[in-house]
Amino acid sequence: MFANVSVSICDVSSASRGGRSDPVHSGLQALLTTPGLRLAVSGSWRAIVVVTGSVYVIGGGGFVVVPGDRSRPDNPVFTWRGIAMLKHSRVTPLLGLVLSLPSTATLFAQSAPAADYVGSTACRTCHPAIYARWSKTRMANVVVDPKLHPEAIIPDFSKPDPLVKFTKDDIAFVYGSKWKQRYFTKKGDNYYPLGAQWDVTHHVWRAYLAAPGTDWWTAHYPNDNMQRPTGPLCDGCHSVNYSIQTKTVTEWNVGCEKCHGPGGAHVKHPSAANIVNAARLNPIQATDLCIQCHSQGQPLHNPIGDTYYDWPVGFRAGLDLKDFWKLEDNKPGEQSFTHFADGTAHKNRMQGNDFVQSAMYTHGVTCNRCHDVHGTENNADLIKPANVMCLECHGPKSPYGPHAATIEAHTHHEPGSAGNECVSCHMPKIEQTIADVNVRSHTFRFIAPAEAERVKMPNSCNTCHTDKNAAWATEALKQWSNVSPWRVAN
Repeated sequence: MFANVSVSICDVSSASRGGRSDPVHSGLQALLTTPGLRLAVSGSWRAIVVVTGSVYVIGGGGFVVVPGDRSRPDNPVFTWRGIAMLKHSRVTPLLGLVLSLPSTATLFAQSAPAADYVGSTACRTCHPAIYARWSKTRMANVVVDPKLHPEAIIPDFSKPDPLVKFTKDDIAFVYGSKWKQRYFTKKGDNYYPLGAQWDVTHHVWRAYLAAPGTDWWTAHYPNDNMQRPTGPLCDGCHSVNYSIQTKTVTEWNVGCEKCHGPGGAHVKHPSAANIVNAARLNPIQATDLCIQCHSQGQPLHNPIGDTYYDWPVGFRAGLDLKDFWKLEDNKPGEQSFTHFADGTAHKNRMQGNDFVQSAMYTHGVTCNRCHDVHGTENNADLIKPANVMCLECHGPKSPYGPHAATIEAHTHHEPGSAGNECVSCHMPKIEQTIADVNVRSHTFRFIAPAEAERVKMPNSCNTCHTDKNAAWATEALKQWSNVSPWRVAN
């Protein structure tokens, strides 16, 4: 029950103790010998215990307390009233009043020292085949130091371009290689995005600056890349164990412990009991391992200190994402900077926002049912080619549909054609990653052209039939005798 407990103790003046010794300190010191408890020091709180995301504040004679002056949310003051004595190493008395998590306390939710994290190379000894596959994935190589790997830089910097006002020597990190490549420079102890990005598909430079109103956090940062550090806005997802206090990481990129949790105990004593495995989690927890980064949202408590963060600070594998993160809302019928009017995402990295709306998610299907992030030969690290993957559960004789004699009778497209692929209609490429380069949606809904036209968004037909319009597509659907006109053609 208390496997995920971290303790924070700060000194309390003799005046506040009334000149008496404080049993909390001795009791908590004893508790530090309990497996799973970790010590962190704070100057703002008397004693805080964070138990799987909930905060318990311990007072002088025992635990929990009456909130005092809350006029300063960055440094709240509590008056102390003992309720039960803390007896030696007993943990049970800590179950006291749960307080709402203020910004300062959020720091302690992730304040455990990095000693529990060992880095992905420590996993290679026992899992060499998996490590070898993973090391070649984009997950393992999204952030690259060009000083160590100059080949990671895709464009030719010898060709001048008016957008490019930096040189290779200015680049501390290269980010991305599939659709776009961005460049970070280092200033002080933080990294900052440079003002041009490379469009990998079209082989051209494009300006890079998030315009005001194109993301929620733009209201809290100046309209200047050099005042928008990647630490609070990017690095929590592009690393393992990013510390917002020290601005350091255990490793860059999506390493093993991003999804399996801290591996120190597992490396010392390998056991299924001391490592997170998505296959043993419930569907919500398993999917949250991906949603922590593949979603648009905000931390529950922002800012932390005086800084706004765009990733779930404090979350790690094994905890509940809902205690740290909320998905961006959308209002049906309204298009926002994140969603189309029907609720489908229109930005990349929002697969989680889409997926939680799907029938797949409702029925317990998880991301790792289709994807293997350790690496495969298929696009998007699919376990099998897309149509093969879909038809393992869906097919003419499946209770999950499609309800037609053959796949071709369902799609009304020739075998082997793009239109006969499940993803073409149920996962259209409508979510922007750069310029006109889009990625697939993950609601798995067929977006009917008539409906899409009413709310002014892309539909499943015209992403392929680009020379036609929505009216043409609607008329074509009306000729499909096995399809309800009320659902797709009205």
